[in-house]
Amino acid sequence: MASVSLSARATAVLLWCALTLPVCAEAPSSNEKKQNSTTKTSPKQPSPEERLQQAINNAGNDRAALVRNLEAHLKEYPDSRQRPQIYRALVEACLQLRDNSRAAGYAERLVALSPDDISMTILTIQLLERNGDEAALRRATNYATRVLEFVERDSFREKSPKISQEDWAIEKKRDRMSVLTLRGRLELKLKDTVAAQKDFEESYAILPSSTSAEQLGEIAEMRKDSKGAIEQYARAFALADATTGTSSRREIRQKLGNVWRLTRGSDAGLGEYLLFTFDEVSHAALDAKPKKNADAREPADFTLRKAPEGTAFPLNSTKGKVLVVNFWATWCGPCHALEPLFARVASDFQANPDVLFLAANCDEDETLVAGYLQDSKPRTTVVFADGLDRFFTVNAFPTVMVIDRSGKVAYRTNGFDPDGFESNLAAAIRRAMAQPAASSAAGSSSP
Repeated sequence: MASVSLSARATAVLLWCALTLPVCAEAPSSNEKKQNSTTKTSPKQPSPEERLQQAINNAGNDRAALVRNLEAHLKEYPDSRQRPQIYRALVEACLQLRDNSRAAGYAERLVALSPDDISMTILTIQLLERNGDEAALRRATNYATRVLEFVERDSFREKSPKISQEDWAIEKKRDRMSVLTLRGRLELKLKDTVAAQKDFEESYAILPSSTSAEQLGEIAEMRKDSKGAIEQYARAFALADATTGTSSRREIRQKLGNVWRLTRGSDAGLGEYLLFTFDEVSHAALDAKPKKNADAREPADFTLRKAPEGTAFPLNSTKGKVLVVNFWATWCGPCHALEPLFARVASDFQANPDVLFLAANCDEDETLVAGYLQDSKPRTTVVFADGLDRFFTVNAFPTVMVIDRSGKVAYRTNGFDPDGFESNLAAAIRRAMAQPAASSAAGSSSP
């Protein structure tokens, strides 16, 4: 929609350039020039292209005049081959004049000529939705279905070579989610709650969003389904983000609180329910992501990534060695305090090739890691956990483990207790080093 800010004259100039370049490419031959200079003919009638240029020039910077002149030109030349460009210019000018109804009409004509123009189709849907009458909403719903069909048949082979297959798949899911939410909103305005609920549920299943959850909450509330409304509003609250342009958390909180009080008489228990829902939504989002190293059966099967650059860091060479891992996160204060102690123990064993120290980051948002590492500059090798935390059931930070030569946990400590940390960890490493792979202790213990 940024093009709406163009002036009327700029719109006219761009339109004329698009129309005249193919025509101006052919210059008259020398024979034609000679014949024209020697032969007397009647005054030449202006061509449709020249008449269009006159219409544009006569409008000047007046947007309303440009619309009138272009419409008059189309009336005179209804089959003009420049219709797509003229329609596009009329959509632009009508938007500048805030004449959304007329802009929608020309947008629909343009979509009829260019049905694969998805961006114009989406603009048409938005304009028809603003119009608001039932006929416009039904046409907008049909256009939304057309866009959804286009997204669903979009092939990986047609993507840009700069986009990976994983990124393409994520982008396609987002597109499907967005179009289903859009169509559901239109259906809701048409009071077709059955179809709307189906689209919102499918949208949420593809990619959970605050918008679809909130709409499902409203549908449940209208149906007097208080339990369903509370569940959906709580999900919407957990997913709401002020940067998305959707309803704010405050508005969703008001809807949720109203249903909760009507059902239970007060706000008692609502905070605990919201925390439970937030955890549920977060875990569902994590479960939806592909699990890295899902087939690994022992630590040596893992291929981690060095942080922050993401280069492969396979652990297959650690088989038969002692592996010491500090599981941490950027948001964890005790992890920050433990890091220099862990680094000091690592420096005591740095000359021993049979011991490997790793700091395994477990942040859900990996973009936080680069800045943290730049500021803190840890002295041990930092990798992304990539499922190693899941393999060893790490659910609190910091967690430090000693994994013996056979791949079993020989020592584990959860949390941060500075008293005796270094001496206890060093002693556990020496015990693990003293045992051969075949007879390494398999259990987990504290000193």
